[in-house]
Amino acid sequence: FNVLIKGFSNAHSISLYTHLRKCTHLKPNNFTYAFAIASASTLSDEKVGILLHEHAVVDGYGMDLFVGTAVVDFYLKIWRVDTARKVFDKMPVRDTVSWNSMISGLVRNCCFDDAVLVFGDMLKDGGIRLDSTTVAAILPALAELQELILGMEVQCLALKLGFHSYVHVLTGLISLYSKCGEIEAAKLLFGEIGKPDLVSCNAMISGYTNNGDSECSVRLFKQLLDSGENVNSSTIVGLIPVFHPFGYLNLTTCIHSFCVKSGIISQSSVSTALTTVYSRLNEIKSARLLFDESSEKTPASWNAMISGYTQNGFTEAALSLFQEMQTCKVSPNPVTVTSILSACAQLGALSLGKWVRGLVKSKNFETNIYVSTSLIDMYAKCGGIREARELFDLTEGKNVVTWNAMISGYGLHGQGQDALRLFSEMSQSGVAPNEKALKFIKEMPVEPGAAEWGALFGACVIHKDKKLAQLASERLFELDPENVGYYVLLSNLYSAERNYRLAASVRQDVKERKLAKIPGCTLIEIGETPHVFTSGDRSHPQASAIYSVLEELIRKMKEAGFQTETDTALHDVEEEEKELLINVHSEKLAIAFGLIATDPGTEIRIFKNLRVCVDCHTATKFISKITERVIVVRDANRFHHFKDGLCSCGDYW
Repeated sequence: FNVLIKGFSNAHSISLYTHLRKCTHLKPNNFTYAFAIASASTLSDEKVGILLHEHAVVDGYGMDLFVGTAVVDFYLKIWRVDTARKVFDKMPVRDTVSWNSMISGLVRNCCFDDAVLVFGDMLKDGGIRLDSTTVAAILPALAELQELILGMEVQCLALKLGFHSYVHVLTGLISLYSKCGEIEAAKLLFGEIGKPDLVSCNAMISGYTNNGDSECSVRLFKQLLDSGENVNSSTIVGLIPVFHPFGYLNLTTCIHSFCVKSGIISQSSVSTALTTVYSRLNEIKSARLLFDESSEKTPASWNAMISGYTQNGFTEAALSLFQEMQTCKVSPNPVTVTSILSACAQLGALSLGKWVRGLVKSKNFETNIYVSTSLIDMYAKCGGIREARELFDLTEGKNVVTWNAMISGYGLHGQGQDALRLFSEMSQSGVAPNEKALKFIKEMPVEPGAAEWGALFGACVIHKDKKLAQLASERLFELDPENVGYYVLLSNLYSAERNYRLAASVRQDVKERKLAKIPGCTLIEIGETPHVFTSGDRSHPQASAIYSVLEELIRKMKEAGFQTETDTALHDVEEEEKELLINVHSEKLAIAFGLIATDPGTEIRIFKNLRVCVDCHTATKFISKITERVIVVRDANRFHHFKDGLCSCGDYW
């Protein structure tokens, strides 16, 4: 039975195990469980694997070396890193194979720092003998972390132990030096291999591609073909310019054509890599067509397409595809979760973000630093800065990205002092910015860009400084000529000065350049239902009640001293008409609906796709005081926290 269970290593193995237990007088031993659990790993069958683990514990084999190693490998393959680590730590005896399984499994789960720590623990355990597999297992982690010095130390260790000349070790070193930008060293190591096999050639091709030298990678690829070597999916994935795609659309389409002709396109890793490149080149239709045509959609395939939508700003499409993924019973992994959380952050979809957090808990992804960092970022960008800080404080093993997410979150919410305090804590904790980042900052020219000129321009509009605004707008039109928002601000400024001729000329310029003004809209979530409003919108089922509440609010605001800001109205019309237009802006309608649909005293959160106008900003301050509500507004620039008639931005945004 054990020989057959090991030999099949698939669903037949599980059937044989079940038959052995139920239909024979035999009892499973430690090898039975080790082989059956290994089969569950191959199938990625979470329920069966956990059940087999429970059976093994009940039968007294929970602490067995062979069973423990199989269990560790199983949990790592289903992304249950924390459970795998607990099992590993409780094993009374661990051999080289079990250590290697833990290290390689952590690398597969992108837990590179943890893999390095476990490797260090293995070295400290004097009774454990390292082998070439150990060295080959740790090198990818060091490569991903770009820890060249540590990698060189491991290389010295390989020399000392006599493993350096092994082809799979040299291949790992080629990848290490390539990913650390030392392509010449990688070429020297490649030259040390007498007869490079396909795996080592693949590593070298990938190294050239990752360093932006597609010419050399294509040359080596052609040499492989000329030698009669049958290339595989790894060769093609290494050839595809995933990390340096810009300027290589023609090469990508040529590789795509080769894959179709050779049949390699059916390999999910190849179609996934091509989907990723097309997405990064903003060829989103080509990416989706390739995804739809893929015969086998792995979690990585779904992740590539969801991530592509998110990176290109198609957040609703990303969320829709995620829902389709759920319908297809494809289990999301940490990579899926980080992409979806990014989409939630872009869209301001807090309720969906909270649902994803529940998914994270159910899948035990909370210990994954990438997931926890994405959750912090999502809460901060969806207005939940307190929830973001709570998560941040609970997160163990914070890296520089985690600290940055929280610091930038404070900045986004206008809490500069909190951001500075946290930066100080970061420095004291020993976490430092990347050395490359510091070099970039130190060498960065001080020439201001669109962000700096845009901030100056916004201030000029608020303070009606026409001369300085003209200067700032000229620079902005050079730096960011497609951004219609700057033309709108300039037109608003001229309107405020009652210079309708110049305001009209700016609008005419927009028409001639064929720039389209993005329609303003505001989203508010009630429970898990999103409600979107546009200016003057009467399509909502509760429109009558909304306008009634808004009229009452405006009456009370005026009694409290509010004056409608009509200066920036774009149209040369009567004052009364301007006031009517401004009073029904989308954010005012959303706030009025929020007052109807939520309990008294609760916080109202709205999300505006454009910069909030001066009148709506002032009105929201008055509304927060009159209604005794905290109102959080996220516009295109930042978060505004309105409370007791004041805004966290200090009236600069």
